[in-house]
Amino acid sequence: MEMHDSQRIRASRQAVYDALNNPEVLKQCIPGCEELEMISETEMKATVLLRVGPVKARFKGTVELSDLNPPEGYTISGEGKGGVAGFAKGGATVQLSEDGEDTILQYDVKADIGGKLAQLGSRLIDSTSKKLAGQFFTNFAAIFEENAPA
Repeated sequence: MEMHDSQRIRASRQAVYDALNNPEVLKQCIPGCEELEMISETEMKATVLLRVGPVKARFKGTVELSDLNPPEGYTISGEGKGGVAGFAKGGATVQLSEDGEDTILQYDVKADIGGKLAQLGSRLIDSTSKKLAGQFFTNFAAIFEENAPA
């Protein structure tokens, strides 16, 4: 599954970049995230509870930030195992550009799954993956703008 989109955020590029590197902000944005803990400057461990069609699973895994280019963007990638449900892995390339006082957050998302989840069919997987990716970036914009200084 691949997805490309963008989001306008009413804040400076540096402020958006800083928020994208804040585990407390990321935890609020990741759908179903129960735990997100920094284990190094670029790596976090996560626990996420997801439902894909009839399958509900708790995934435990890692999230890594790479290709850091402050404040222009980075790559965020993750991989998790959900027991008998299978595995999920994916990532997003995030680019930030200034547009006046606002920031345009552009993202390219790729995701892959295996195990029992893969048996659900590509349409269900693709639609769920797109929904979750879109929800993350919509949540980010909403949460960030709520907490941004006036």
